[in-house]
Order: sequence, then structure tokens, then C-alpha cells
Amino acid sequence: MSIGLSLEKLFSLEGKVVLFTGAAGGIGRGLAVGLAGVGAAVALCDIDEEKLKEVKEEIETQGGRASVHILNVMDHDTIKSCVEEIGKTYGHIDVLVNCAGINKREGFMDVEEATYDRIMAVNLKGVFLVSQEVAPYMMKQNSGSIINIGSHNTGWVLGGCSVYAATKSGIYSFTKSQAVEWAKYNIRSNCISPGHIQTPLTTVTWEHPERSKYLLDRIAMNRPGYPEDMLGVCVLLASDASSYITGCEYRVDGGCIAGGQPWPYDTKY
Repeated sequence: MSIGLSLEKLFSLEGKVVLFTGAAGGIGRGLAVGLAGVGAAVALCDIDEEKLKEVKEEIETQGGRASVHILNVMDHDTIKSCVEEIGKTYGHIDVLVNCAGINKREGFMDVEEATYDRIMAVNLKGVFLVSQEVAPYMMKQNSGSIINIGSHNTGWVLGGCSVYAATKSGIYSFTKSQAVEWAKYNIRSNCISPGHIQTPLTTVTWEHPERSKYLLDRIAMNRPGYPEDMLGVCVLLASDASSYITGCEYRVDGGCIAGGQPWPYDTKY
């Protein structure tokens, strides 16, 4: 067998349907386009219909298959109807990528209750409810992969991210609960925790002279990450190549958690 055929057998998503929340965002768009590029039919879900149409057009221009579905993860009725619509459209749901998320950077004492509730509702409750609605499809077919998008903040909390960090730590806990409870249905659940990823929303941070230096000093690879840097592990977890991997957290952070830029040390190199 050729190398190409071997890799295709391992990692191809051909025939698989991926339900993707937060598909209109920077990370979501990059990963959705990437998964479609290796054969998946991608159900693009978000509240921004115009941006979803742009993602769909990008996928179809590259020869992929995608559909647009309006999903508000804070509205349980909308979640139920959206998942039902996708189930009827494709007949099955093989992969769920929980990528929808929001944040508001402010100090612990500055967070108002309404802000707390909204971040919790989108980032944590949304993952819980969407997973509950999708899981029965996977249980029925006795297979499935759930990929929850965590954060750098599950292990190293930045200032001004108290509620966001709590939700992302909760997502990793959900991941382990799903892995333990649903393994008997051959459903795997894993978490991808990105480091400091440059997207349209984080450009202002990367262009800030002090904040960008702070980040780069803490990244061993000395550069920001990009959504495409997350694609490899996402394909792995969505594909049958990860058939014995569940309950794990994968960090895509350029060596940030490992220790960042080293202090001066003696070396011949």
C-alpha cells in the first residue's frame, strides 16, 4: 500500500458528518475549512448567518461540502431544532466540535452578574446542552467523536479572565465525564486547548507592544499560533486514527505551558 493510501485510510473524514459550533469565528472557521478539506461534510453552526455563508462558500470553492445552520447555544429550543435539522439533512452525526465561546477581559471584582451569566451560558452550558442533543445520534450508531475546544486558561490563568478560565476548566471536566460515561457507546471525547492564537479578534492584542512582548516571552516557539496550527490534532481526533484516545487534553501552544522562552544558560550551541 502506498504512503498516500495509508494516510488516507488513517485520517480521511470522507463520509463523516461534523457538527461545528462557533464556525463563524476565527478558530472555528479555520478548523471547519480544514476538516472539510479532508473529506468531512460540515454542518456550520453559529448565530452569524452572513459569516457562515462566507465559510460555506470557501469550503465549496475548494470542492468540499457544507451547510449553514443558525444556532444560539444560549437557547435550548434553538439547539434542539438545529440538531434535528442537521440529523434530517445528513442522516447521521459523526463528530461534534464544540467551539462556540466568548470572553470579556476585566478584573475579578469588575465582573457584573450579567456578564458572568452570559459567559457561563455560552462557554459551558452551551457545550453541555449541545452535547446532550448530539449524543443520542452517536449512541444510536454506536460511534462518535466529540472535540471540545478548551483554552490556555485551563492550566495557566491570565489576569482578567476569571470567568472565562472557569468555563474552560469546566469544559475539560465535561470532556472527562463524557469520555467515562459514553465509552460504552464507542463515543470518544477529547479537548483541544489552544495557546495564544492570532485571529481577527486577538489582532489588537498582538499589535499591542507590551502585551505582545509579554506573550512572546512565554512562548518557546517565539511566535503566535494560528488556527491552522490546530488542524492536525483536530483531524486526528475526528478520524478513526484516534480510536483508542478519549478523555485527553491536547495543548497547541508553541511550548507556552512547557516553560516559554528559556533564561540565559551556558551552551555551545
